[in-house]
Amino acid sequence: MKPLCLLSFLLMFFYSCTDRIREEKPKDNLYYDLAFEFRDNKKIPDSAFFYFNKAKEVFFQQNDSLGVGRCLVNMGIISTNRGDYFGAQEISLNAISHFDKKKEDQSYYIHSNYNNLGIATHNLGNYKDALKFYDAAIESCKDSVDIRLYLNNKGKTYQMIPDYKEALKIYHQILKGVSKNKKEYARALTNISLTKWLQDSTYNAAPDFLKALHIREEENDFWGQNSSYSHLSDFYAKKQVDSALIYAHKMYAAATKINSADDKLAAIRKLIKLSPPKVAKAYFQTYQNLNDSLQIARNLAKNQFALIRYETEKHKTDFLNAQAENIQKRNNILVQNFILVILALGLVSGYLWYRRRKKMLLQEKELEVKKTELKYVKKIHDRVANKVYHVMSEVENSPEMDRDILLDKLEILYNISRDISYESKELDTAKDYAGQLSEMLQSYSSEFTEVLIVGNEEELWECIDNAGKAELFYILQELMTNMSKHSKAETVILKFQRNDLDINILYSDDGIGMKDVQKKNGLTNTENRIKSIRGTITFDHTLKKGLGINLSFPFS
Repeated sequence: MKPLCLLSFLLMFFYSCTDRIREEKPKDNLYYDLAFEFRDNKKIPDSAFFYFNKAKEVFFQQNDSLGVGRCLVNMGIISTNRGDYFGAQEISLNAISHFDKKKEDQSYYIHSNYNNLGIATHNLGNYKDALKFYDAAIESCKDSVDIRLYLNNKGKTYQMIPDYKEALKIYHQILKGVSKNKKEYARALTNISLTKWLQDSTYNAAPDFLKALHIREEENDFWGQNSSYSHLSDFYAKKQVDSALIYAHKMYAAATKINSADDKLAAIRKLIKLSPPKVAKAYFQTYQNLNDSLQIARNLAKNQFALIRYETEKHKTDFLNAQAENIQKRNNILVQNFILVILALGLVSGYLWYRRRKKMLLQEKELEVKKTELKYVKKIHDRVANKVYHVMSEVENSPEMDRDILLDKLEILYNISRDISYESKELDTAKDYAGQLSEMLQSYSSEFTEVLIVGNEEELWECIDNAGKAELFYILQELMTNMSKHSKAETVILKFQRNDLDINILYSDDGIGMKDVQKKNGLTNTENRIKSIRGTITFDHTLKKGLGINLSFPFS
């Protein structure tokens, strides 16, 4: 049998299966419903292709992958029926990715799509890949009727290879499962007889051909009748030309009734071959006209389908480009707004930083003023007030003090007061520090108060820097001034001790103590001074009478 007749036979069974694709149609897509209306009206399949393509785009925008796949399956089938086999392959291959093999409710669309790929690939002459697609269809199918259909298509491909042995094996497998279905039985019986005859030209296939034809006539199976007439005409072509010619005429009539252009061409070819030359010439002209019309129609369909796909892809590309441009514009606006926000935040932050900086500088100036004030207060207190009190104590305790000596001391006080912003030079810690310290401490002795000094030797102050000596001098001077003013002590004892790490000074008196005395500037200065040389001052509050103080500081 010629390839065009084979195509008609294959599509006759496959196209009926596509009706089931509509059983669970997607909702909210009017294009999908409209596409089926045009598809069912077989005279306008091009419009069906157009609306399936429109429906596909709607499903695509709805993110409905299954809906997209359904549309592609139908578009692939229409392309195959219109002879656009390359286009059908492209569409059906694209459909595969839109289905989920794990979901049973999608299996029908999957195996229908693979079967269409098998048919398109078969008609392109790629029988090896066609068999693979048929196997994929069978593997994903659970319906016995559809499986027998796919097996039948697979058997036809083995006929074309030709591998008649494998084809017969498949047809006998089909025959076992079709005893209750007369149409399938007639088809299987026809295919087995045809394959045996193709395998062995001496085989008498006529009885089974006629038996199958009789069944098809009873079942009003016009597509099946068309197939039987074709096989009988081929069988009798070399044996009984008159019978072959009769069946060729019947095939032409059946092909016209089912509106199969390919089968009409196949029937005319048989008539040209079997008819006398004068009659054959007229048939040839009819064949040429019909073939030209069919090729033009198919080329138009191919171009139209390609144009529809191109326009759709172009529209999609334009849409995506426009979407990308809009996104880019939005991104640019976002970037601009972000930059403006950053600039605004920068300006606000700069302003706030400027105000904070200005406030900090003002606070630093105020603090510096306070520090300066404290510095001068401290100097006045240490250098003037204590010195004045020291001179007063000397005058009080030494009535016979020489007038010139007193004037010299007063002059020193005057110079200190005048040059208060400069470091005082009245204390020279580099020479005889122990003597100067003892002299200062003893100056607080009076007829009422005795000052005892223990351990104040020059060796004690070795490795002590001048700054530390000066601070300690003023610390002890402050303690002695406070003692003279407030303690009413009769005996004051100062013990100087030195160990490996630091120097300890133990002060004690038998005065009234400090329980009811508030901490004033002098005492605060004393604590600050001892801290400045990394030392500590500890007051002994356990004494019931008098005052005990422990001063300690490291060598350096």
